[in-house]
Amino acid sequence: MRAVVINSFGGVEGIGLQDVPTPPPPTADRVRVRVHAAGLNRADIMQREGKYPAPPGYPENIPGLEFAGEVEAVGDAVRAWQPGDRVFGITAGGAQAEFVVVPESNLARIPEELDWNQAAAMPEVFITAHDALFTRAQLQMGERVLIHAAGSGVGTAAVQLAHAAGATVYGTSRTAAKLEQVRALGLDESIAVGESPQEFVERVQELTNGAGVEVILDLVGGAYFPANLQALAARGRLICVGTTAGRKSEIDLGLVLRKRATIVGTVLRARSTEEKAEATHRFAVHILPLVSRGLVRPVIERVYPAAEVRAAHQHLESNRSCGKIVLDFSA
Repeated sequence: MRAVVINSFGGVEGIGLQDVPTPPPPTADRVRVRVHAAGLNRADIMQREGKYPAPPGYPENIPGLEFAGEVEAVGDAVRAWQPGDRVFGITAGGAQAEFVVVPESNLARIPEELDWNQAAAMPEVFITAHDALFTRAQLQMGERVLIHAAGSGVGTAAVQLAHAAGATVYGTSRTAAKLEQVRALGLDESIAVGESPQEFVERVQELTNGAGVEVILDLVGGAYFPANLQALAARGRLICVGTTAGRKSEIDLGLVLRKRATIVGTVLRARSTEEKAEATHRFAVHILPLVSRGLVRPVIERVYPAAEVRAAHQHLESNRSCGKIVLDFSA
């Protein structure tokens, strides 16, 4: 089969599409999926750079956390799926290949409204956003939520889900053009952030008359962390998902105590099969009906043939994209 392979860690010259052995037929509760499209995420770039290795049991040199395709073969214990079913799902690695083998519980049925590329753009970002906002932060109707990097894949998913749930949605980005695109997804207020995170703090205070926001979804980290605490309301919840601006920061513990703040860190890739199954089930039950009703949709910046994976990486690294970049394996 063809797969995206990391031959050496570092720049894009170390990655490419090449032939590798096809996974053996599935056994037990495993399903082998013929992949038609796979999403590209920043985790894939970090893995290419040698900064984010795959967990044990997953390919070290084939990236990919989400995919869409059709069931090609099933193990003898599989009950939910049969060959020919259109499915999408998550894995901890190896999705950017023509075949991937996953537990049946980590798959969901693709709504008829979505094509392969649209489906591949959904699982990782929508599961991450839903898990962070609703399972971890318990976001409620009428609350105010601040979503950083609103133009990212997770950001565009989070904006739509929060809007559909009846929350007031504020979003930040360093690019005003991205915020304009995201506004159509349900963003109530856009906040362009320049050199200082203090800019979003001041704007949040203006918008809330000094009360702050009940929930913050932070996909940035670094210097945003102490600023988040200032923008948070009393008894607010700060959910940390990404660290694109750095993994270290200083915080005022006194402010945490005075606000009775809840700080939660979360990551999807390293979770157990059982935890991923729970998150995938919630995705199928709570999000996919919204797709069929036209309330949420995947946001795709661009689709690249899998053979052009280097160009896809360069595009994502440029920070110009709004939404998802997808690799097409159908050609």
